[in-house]
Parts: sequence; C-alpha cells; structure tokens
Amino acid sequence: MQRRNFFRLSALAVTAACLLAPAQAQSFPDRPVRVVVPFAAGNTLDTALRQVAEEFKKSTGQPLIVDNKPGGSGIIAAQAVLQAAPDGYTLLMPNTSMLTINPYTFSKLPYDPDKSFRHVTGFVGASMVMAVNSSVPANNLAEFVAWAKTQPSVSYASFTAGNSSHFSGVILNQRAGLNMTHVPFNGTPPAVQNLVGGQVHAAFLPLLAVKPHLETGKVKVLAVTSPKRSPMLPNVATFKEQGQPDLEIYIWSSIAAPAGTPDSVVQKLNAEINKAMLVPEVREKWRAMDFEALAMTTDQLKAFIAADAKRWAEAVKISGFKASE
Repeated sequence: MQRRNFFRLSALAVTAACLLAPAQAQSFPDRPVRVVVPFAAGNTLDTALRQVAEEFKKSTGQPLIVDNKPGGSGIIAAQAVLQAAPDGYTLLMPNTSMLTINPYTFSKLPYDPDKSFRHVTGFVGASMVMAVNSSVPANNLAEFVAWAKTQPSVSYASFTAGNSSHFSGVILNQRAGLNMTHVPFNGTPPAVQNLVGGQVHAAFLPLLAVKPHLETGKVKVLAVTSPKRSPMLPNVATFKEQGQPDLEIYIWSSIAAPAGTPDSVVQKLNAEINKAMLVPEVREKWRAMDFEALAMTTDQLKAFIAADAKRWAEAVKISGFKASE
C-alpha cells in the first residue's frame, strides 16, 4: 500500500466534499465544537490542533474547543466522547495507540476502534528516528546491526511501554535478528535523558526530541521511519532505504466522532478540517514541528487504520506484551 497516497488531498477534493454535503449539514456547526484530546495541555499536538481551530473558526464562524483529558492510555478521553451525543459537536483526537495498538495489548476496552466511532479524517503524522548514544560505533543501520550482534547486551529506550516507540524495536529485533532489551520510560524527556547519558544504547523517539542533542554530538540518528527523508535530516536515510520497509512508520493522530453521527455532519467536518489543515500558513508551522497533514477522505482513513493495525498486531504478538489494566 502506498502510504504516501493517503497524505495528499487536493484542494479540489476538499471543495467537492463541501459541495456534496447534504442540505441538512449546511447549518452545522451553529455552536462551538469540542475536541477531546488524550494528552496534557501544551504538547505539540495540542498546539497543532489550536492552529487548525483558528482556520476552522474563520471558515465556519465557530471555534474548536480543545478539551484535554490525559491518562489511561487514551481510555479516559475515549469514554468522554462515547458518552456524548452523536451530533458532531463532541469529537475525539485518537492516536496510533488508541486505535491500532490498544486493541491488541488490552484484554478488554470500553470502546471498539471500528464500531464505537465514525472516523472523520486524519490529522497529523510525525516520523520517529532511531537514535543512538554517540559512543555506539555505528553511523547507519547496517553498521548498528553488525555491531549489536557482537555485543553481550544492547538496550533501546521507548517513551513508554505498549506503543509505537516500544514496538518499533520489537520489529527491528525480529527483522534484523537482534535481541535488544527494551527499557521503557515514563515519557519522552526521561528516555532522551537516558539516551544522552548512555544508560541505554538506542531509542525510538520523535525527531524533535533528539534533534538538540544531535546538534551537540551527544547522539546520532541512524534512520528515520518516514516514507521519505526528513527535510530536517536530509542526510539520514529512511528505514526503507536501508532495507527495513516494515519500519516505515508514522506516529499519528486523527479526528473521530461518536458512532451514530450523521453522514452529512461527518462529511462537513471532513471538508472543513481538511481545508484548515491545508492552509499554507498552517502547513509551514507544522513543518517546523516535523508534522505532516494527513488530510484524507473517510474511506482512506479507514484503510490507513486497518493497515497500521495489521502491523502492530504482529509486533504485539511477537513481544508477548500485555497492558496492565
């Protein structure tokens, strides 16, 4: 599947979506729309959503109100939206873990990623990088794999157990024949701190988190998970270029509404949010955060989620990981 195709929606398609929305959606929205975010206020996703909210208000006359409900692996936020009326005025910003990893790590969830929500559109995608402490004698993936196979023990950090940062290492272990030990941390900052300090050899983390230490020479980036090289690191090859296509990964978020939300409202939200994401000023700000707009049709989003879920189902099975409930 050509994942890049999902990440481009022409202005013509956005306009067409607006024109095709049935008449009953023309009055929507006539009051503020709340977006429940499963993260604490002040993170980069929160910032990106507020930037889109400005454009949404210009177009519709109504604000997008950001409602932060962190914790519980996104379950707290999901439950808040499931309890809301299915009228398009309460939305969820789910992420990779909530829709494509939690179903395989939790024995039970209060939501079904397919049946509990109407998937409105993609939101942002960001690449991860595989970074290593500067003491590791490798400058690319092949050199790292060769070195790791000679070591009695090699460790890699994630920003927590049970998500894409963790399972990326599981996939690399399986595909490259390694036996790296996973060391989870409670958030990105401590993972970065331990990577810089040499307590772990490697880490799968967002590019922006390690970039300051790359510039000081304390870490090296060996590969990026994005389909194409990052403009911020044009000299670093992708995993796919280095022979590991299964590590072509985005950490992403999307926009969802409660099941039962009318088609016309979903179409209107899809058109307006996609249009807001594709405003040049917004895209420019997102590039500075290493974000890419995942403007999609609802059918494209469903296919994207299904493909991602297949990848993570395999990784979770290989790892044997189960979330504590």
